[in-house]
Amino acid sequence: TGKQAIGKSKGGWNTKLHVVSADDQVVVEVHLSGGECHDAPEGRKSIEAVGKSYEGVPLLMDKAYEGDETRSLARANGHEPIVPPKSNRADPWEYDKETYKKRNVVERLFRRIKGFRRVCTRYEKTDVMFMAFVHFVFTVIWLN
Repeated sequence: TGKQAIGKSKGGWNTKLHVVSADDQVVVEVHLSGGECHDAPEGRKSIEAVGKSYEGVPLLMDKAYEGDETRSLARANGHEPIVPPKSNRADPWEYDKETYKKRNVVERLFRRIKGFRRVCTRYEKTDVMFMAFVHFVFTVIWLN
């Protein structure tokens, strides 16, 4: 019943997995959205969920999260947003390029997730069951 975090995008019906991670094994926050949802509002939900618990830790984000609202929310919660500006930005800012290179750690986490076919293809109809398998995968990754 209700919306099951499945939405139609250019590629068809899909689900997006939004993750805040400390490294390629430790997940801090995770939630789902439909494929039609933009990343920036979902990123703000993640930042609000994490809150000030990890104050002072830099947030490494890709360009989908580079909006002013997202960056100001990160600063309000005590984080330094490290995100490159989009190429068409009228007033681009400087960012720590060496620290930003560490973002590949999160990409490695997603590579590990995609190794689990059941999660990669989303066999489950309900978002509750899908999230259960996502949490199971994170547990297996953490144990290895």
